[in-house]
Amino acid sequence: MFRALAPLSAAIVLAGCGLNSVPTSEENAKARWADVQAAYQRRADLIPNLVATVRGAAKAENETLSNVVNARARATSVQLSGDDLTDPAKMQQFAAAQGALSLAIRPLQEAYPELRSQANFSTLMSQLESTENRVTIAVRDYNSAVQEYNTRIRTFPDAIGARVIHGAKPLTPFQAVTPGAERAPQVNFG
Repeated sequence: MFRALAPLSAAIVLAGCGLNSVPTSEENAKARWADVQAAYQRRADLIPNLVATVRGAAKAENETLSNVVNARARATSVQLSGDDLTDPAKMQQFAAAQGALSLAIRPLQEAYPELRSQANFSTLMSQLESTENRVTIAVRDYNSAVQEYNTRIRTFPDAIGARVIHGAKPLTPFQAVTPGAERAPQVNFG
């Protein structure tokens, strides 16, 4: 009877000492670390592209608005008095200035429904917040997985299998290395 129960007893003892749970916990922690790296990579890839998009849209809109302001200034600088109405050159100069203003306004009128810098800034802020939330969640999940793994390899009965069978060592939780690293990156449009 002892011979029949010996394999069953050995299986129960081995199952209770971390034979499967230690590597499972370790792989979970490694997977959570990959999530941290993916979140940071997403941030590194996304933010410069969003900033460039917002900057480009704002620049195009700024140029359009600058053209209108400049054309308006030129148009208002040409003044006609009642005596000038008989001078064809002054009338032509006035008409040219007003025509230039009309040409400058046309792209603004055509683009008005498409002006996006304000929406792009909103999108940028939303994406920055979302990205930082993803980073925070990924770091939190990794640290939780590390805590679970480290607890498992230090507590009985898994500690037996962790040391004897796997040679497990504690994993290091993520901590910001430089002061202020936990803060979101600065966005500069200058």
